[in-house]
Amino acid sequence: MYFLPHLTNGWQVDQAILSEEDRVVIIRFGHDWDPTCMQMDEVLYSIAEKVKNFACIYLVDITEVPDFNKMYELYDPCTTMFFFRNKHIMVDLGTGNNNKINWALDDKQEMIDLVE
Repeated sequence: MYFLPHLTNGWQVDQAILSEEDRVVIIRFGHDWDPTCMQMDEVLYSIAEKVKNFACIYLVDITEVPDFNKMYELYDPCTTMFFFRNKHIMVDLGTGNNNKINWALDDKQEMIDLVE
């Protein structure tokens, strides 16, 4: 079974973002026990295999790794962000706040479309 990898310190998060040159890096910041995160993790897990050629997915516990909470304004229980070639990238969701997703997407295809 494939699990979404956890990044357990700031250095690992930086390395994940820095070292990936050809794929989008998706990071879900939050807590594994949070219902919104659990829902989002299910969607991310379900698409991980389909998007692995152009995206990689990581989970970060914002209590265990608080390094980015201020920098990325991680005030919501669950936040998903996208990076490409060491740059934080915007996502078009039609909601105005396009630098992160702070709710759980129910739709696998919607997430795949976003990543593409």
